[in-house]
Amino acid sequence: MRTTLSAKGQVVLPKAVRNHKQWPSGTRLLVEETADGVLLKRAPAFPASTIDEAFGYLAVDGPARSIEEMDKAVLREAKRQFLDTK
Repeated sequence: MRTTLSAKGQVVLPKAVRNHKQWPSGTRLLVEETADGVLLKRAPAFPASTIDEAFGYLAVDGPARSIEEMDKAVLREAKRQFLDTK
């Protein structure tokens, strides 16, 4: 397969490659220079984070909830979102 670099620096990836990689129009890609040329990779959907950053979102003030309390809260929110027609 071949492609051509445009005057704007754009490269069209062949449809077979886009389909195989499941890269629809608008897919964000990372460009890496390598010893052999250029490598394209799908950009991550979210920025990288550490485990400490992720666990920071789990902080809770107050006593721990029981499994039953959590189940009731999840059910209550599901009903609110999907059954309320207000």
